[in-house]
Amino acid sequence: MADASTGATRNRRIWVAGHRGMVGSAIVRRLAGDPVEILTTSRAELDLRDQAAVRAWVAKEQPDVIILAAAKVGGILANDTYPADFLVDNIVIEANVIEAAHRAGVERLVFLGSSCIYPKFAPQPIKEESLLTGPLEPTNEWYAIAKIAGIKMCQAYRRQHGRNYISVMPSNLYGLNDNFDLANSHVLPALIRKFHEAKQAGRSEVVVWGTGTPLREFLYVDDLADAVVFLMDHYDGDEPINCGAGCDVTIRELAEIVGRVVGFSGELVFDTSKPDGTPRKLMDSGRLAALGWQAKTGLEEGITEVYRWFLHEKAGELATA
Repeated sequence: MADASTGATRNRRIWVAGHRGMVGSAIVRRLAGDPVEILTTSRAELDLRDQAAVRAWVAKEQPDVIILAAAKVGGILANDTYPADFLVDNIVIEANVIEAAHRAGVERLVFLGSSCIYPKFAPQPIKEESLLTGPLEPTNEWYAIAKIAGIKMCQAYRRQHGRNYISVMPSNLYGLNDNFDLANSHVLPALIRKFHEAKQAGRSEVVVWGTGTPLREFLYVDDLADAVVFLMDHYDGDEPINCGAGCDVTIRELAEIVGRVVGFSGELVFDTSKPDGTPRKLMDSGRLAALGWQAKTGLEEGITEVYRWFLHEKAGELATA
């Protein structure tokens, strides 16, 4: 593990934008023991869609580093239902924060993207060079286009203004503080909730969207947080850099792992009327590995930690909702 205290982040004021989300909160946890000052602001205190407010806040607080983890996120259904929100909100947030960083002379910015930026049928594992080489997956293209715009903003400010702004592309993430709303969550937290509720209700089966055959890579969010801190000190490239676990599983295998962790012994039923999304999405994280970083948390180990957190923090709240 890289020690941020020995690198460029030592004694810096670091603004984690989006610190209450799954990614942002993991980054705050990772930075908590380092000799840095962590800056945070709630949505009520600062609406990142308000250009003037963002510029004023950054100019006043003068962070040395900004980690842009704030975003409007959701699963296939949410992306398909609210395409304008996913496109506009994310582009506006990115533009406001990156431009404010430039205006205030912020020396370092890390933009968090997504693996969905890559073409639906990109060669596997997906290399960074695959960006913009083919059509996107239609079920999340709005979010993907917004994230591509963020990458291009970082590149543009590097080219025009010499800013050291980088883009990190994580694979599918899961972890503490995830979203377990069945209407707009991602597949892994949705499965945790489905299996938990089926177990509690004594049901004999759990319905899973799609055929169960798509392959997905899942990265524990605390591993991503560690990679972000590592990259702040060890990467200053123009191109986005992938961050993944290095292996993938089918949705069926994922469901079986979740069922095992939750303790559900019933049947899996696949609703093939629902979309599968991209057939396979495995990131090539070779460039990151060559710098000296690799993920450390196994999938079942990570899901066990998330389910433990879910039972403590969310299960009772969702049961009474």
